Amino acid sequence: MYVGALRIELRIRDMRSLKEKRHVVKSIVTDIGKAHTVACAEVGYQDLWQRSDIGVSVVSSSVGRVERMMAGIQRDVEHRTDVEVLGAVRSIYAEEGR
Repeated sequence: MYVGALRIELRIRDMRSLKEKRHVVKSIVTDIGKAHTVACAEVGYQDLWQRSDIGVSVVSSSVGRVERMMAGIQRDVEHRTDVEVLGAVRSIYAEEGR
């Protein structure tokens, strides 16, 4: 079993309030969840208007599948016009002993 963790740091354009920001973040999290079978949530910068960290976890029996899924999710977010990706960190963990 392989577990992938993807953290995407975002700048959200043209925000004037936390309410507007939360609407955009919820849209991103929902879109990722609909397009991919993953767990996704905002994991950082909850109190800043124009910043967010989105965390995504992926589980598969294939390391290649985990890598492809994380790359696809990152690419999907990078193609959005309402956010700018400031950085992304990918990690893969393997279950040992099997």
